[in-house]
Amino acid sequence: MNIVMLTNTYTPHVGGVARSVQAFTAEYRRRGHRVLVVAPEFAHQPQDETDVVRIAAIHNFNGSDFSAVLPVSGLLTETLDAFRPDMVHTHHPYLLGMTALRVARYRELPLVFTHHTLYEQYTHYVPVDSPAFRRFVIELATRYANLCDQVFAPSESIAALLRERGVESPIAVVPTGVNVERFAQGNGLDFRKTMGIPDDAFVVGHLGRLAPEKNLTFLANAVSAFLKAEPRAHFLLVGKGPLETDVRAIFERAGLSARLHVAGILESSQLAAAYHAMDVFAFASRSETQGMVLTEAMAAGVPVVALDAPGVREVVKDERNGRLLREEGIEAFRAALQWVAQLPAETRRQLNQGARASADEISMPRTADMALDCYEALRKQAFVARPEAYQQWERVLHLIEAEWDILKGVAGAAVAAFGGPEAQYRGPV
Repeated sequence: MNIVMLTNTYTPHVGGVARSVQAFTAEYRRRGHRVLVVAPEFAHQPQDETDVVRIAAIHNFNGSDFSAVLPVSGLLTETLDAFRPDMVHTHHPYLLGMTALRVARYRELPLVFTHHTLYEQYTHYVPVDSPAFRRFVIELATRYANLCDQVFAPSESIAALLRERGVESPIAVVPTGVNVERFAQGNGLDFRKTMGIPDDAFVVGHLGRLAPEKNLTFLANAVSAFLKAEPRAHFLLVGKGPLETDVRAIFERAGLSARLHVAGILESSQLAAAYHAMDVFAFASRSETQGMVLTEAMAAGVPVVALDAPGVREVVKDERNGRLLREEGIEAFRAALQWVAQLPAETRRQLNQGARASADEISMPRTADMALDCYEALRKQAFVARPEAYQQWERVLHLIEAEWDILKGVAGAAVAAFGGPEAQYRGPV
């Protein structure tokens, strides 16, 4: 089967969507399918990529680590003609998601959409945010989903939310599977030495983009409270992003900078080794749709302490593979970390085994089977045009554009009024 994947984020970007696309692509190719990935350009991207088309993009859009694609050139048409796709799979409802919709519509191909993201939780990346803009973003994703032949929800929580929001297209729960073999092995002791962490330390770990939507300020305060109470504890932070400075400041104010270890972005065996250097994985995000880093940690036998949220509650089972906290509170989170740290050796071993068993249930071969079964079923269906739904989606797009123009105008007036005669609002750069 020839599958086209269109995504607004891809390697070397660090994030769940990029890693999901990469994981499914690798598994499909391993099984003999051809996959063409269409993605934006990113700084420091690989030089030699097979079946990857990079689209010109604005790097570091509005101070983030995202790339915003520029209008797609006609070269994509020629590439698709040569590739002869059987299936179009989009991972966003906007930017390259719009391209995916048009490709599927004009070539009369099945369109699959994975609703990876709660988009309303990311509107702080636009220059001016508002409740109306967030409502439009939700409506856009819902209308877009109803233009697709199949929607993949990464978790049961998200599937229920999409139905509640009015998605009528078929929804299948297809999480991103974990490569159990990749994360089952890793030299945690060597990694600790590299990071200057004592062999006998109790290590709290976290991996991900260091960004506001990940609730990192809360997490840093909760972990620092635990470190104050537990002298042998250290915090290993893997990733990069705009909140790294804030996290460092929290630990510096607490006098704990020497026990904070920031590893930056890791790949391949280093990533597995980092998980194996951890005794517990701490997670506080409420913006997830699935728990990819949670299942990776569990594949390494690391239990998880996390806040109850969509995509998390499906993975973390309280006192079976970690702790799932119903309320967001620093003391409760600190106490949960302390609970893990004080477990007797046999109980800790059982918790580690529970983590590994949970990862096995969401292995990459299993979830790829789910996705490919859906693809095959779609190929047997006749193409269905949806002109009315398409018009509704375009109306929402126009409303978003109008709201954007209004907000830019208000912001420009405010800057001119309070920023002096030379000030001028220019919007995103």
